[in-house]
Amino acid sequence: MKVAVIQFPGSNCDRDTVHVLKNSLKLDTQLIWHNEFDEKEYDAVILPGGFSFGDHLRAGIIAGHSPATKGVRKMAAQGKPVLGICNGFQILIEAGLLPGALLRNTTLKFVCKWTDLRVEADNTAFTCAIGKGSRIRMPIAHNEGRFYADDDLLDRLDADGRVVMKYVDENPTGTSRGIVAIANEDGNVVGMMPHPERASDAALGGVDGLGVFRSMLEWARC
Repeated sequence: MKVAVIQFPGSNCDRDTVHVLKNSLKLDTQLIWHNEFDEKEYDAVILPGGFSFGDHLRAGIIAGHSPATKGVRKMAAQGKPVLGICNGFQILIEAGLLPGALLRNTTLKFVCKWTDLRVEADNTAFTCAIGKGSRIRMPIAHNEGRFYADDDLLDRLDADGRVVMKYVDENPTGTSRGIVAIANEDGNVVGMMPHPERASDAALGGVDGLGVFRSMLEWARC
């Protein structure tokens, strides 16, 4: 399996993600500058966290309309795994690959902390190796990560099994119904605000994030 991690100006979790995929999971992984991305070469793609293009105009909006996103759309349409982490989630929404919006936290402050999560769906490319209902821990680090949608869309996401993860107990950002990760209709495109790459080494505080990346491998085998 060959994985691309796309690097935009302002990405800052890109090398962490490459490290986990390449050194922990021994995957053929390449860090690709956004203007040089050729989707035909890869089996999966990850949009990492950070502040693409400095979050000018709005978080993720410039990257969401960059040439690289055209290739991401093609991979999504082909059923290949596409993961957006934090700023990557913002990019996927701005690109129209996922619904809803990501607004400023209700605290109006940047929130950086470990959080308890519950896996709501195991029929996606990034949770199929994690049991539905599992409780996991991963950190968040964002200012504009409050997922928002109207009640009709939230009901549809719930009914279609597209809500992937929720906060357990505490909702530190005020996100709608505690939602921190959603998927597209086919389950191959997932956006999530927590950082699995920061929860993939016991020395950093936990390894629950490895399940997200191992799910990508499991999905590819099916």
